[in-house]
Amino acid sequence: MTASKNTIGRLLPYLLVGIYFGIIFTKSEVISWFRIQEMFRFQAFHMYGIIGSAVVVAALSIQIIKRFNIRSFDGSEINIPPKVMGKGTRYWLGGIIFGLGWALTGACPGPMFALVGSGVPVMLVAIAAAVAGTYTYGVLRPKLPH
Repeated sequence: MTASKNTIGRLLPYLLVGIYFGIIFTKSEVISWFRIQEMFRFQAFHMYGIIGSAVVVAALSIQIIKRFNIRSFDGSEINIPPKVMGKGTRYWLGGIIFGLGWALTGACPGPMFALVGSGVPVMLVAIAAAVAGTYTYGVLRPKLPH
């Protein structure tokens, strides 16, 4: 019983941050299929502004973590290895598949959970499909060219 209470206590901050982000996603209309369709039709800057802001915040955060040697909540070192970009069609193909799924469902993977929480239960089908796709990739990965 103590171990489960300890686990719940450790995971509670992450749950609260997730709920907070879900509220932010909802209020900023990031989960709105209409906003996502506007983005894919190049009709509005709304989503591009949000995505661009997230990229800037992430880049600054990584630089701060590296410069000031910031540690994780449990005190361990945060190690961010350099990204090695490869060549080939796998990036194009993966990006196309991801983009098609995003455009067809009107939701990217993170906001799908916020949509379910907002009363759009049909997103459970999209979440199940995303999990099935991830599982399929995990099974096929050793056989795929990398």
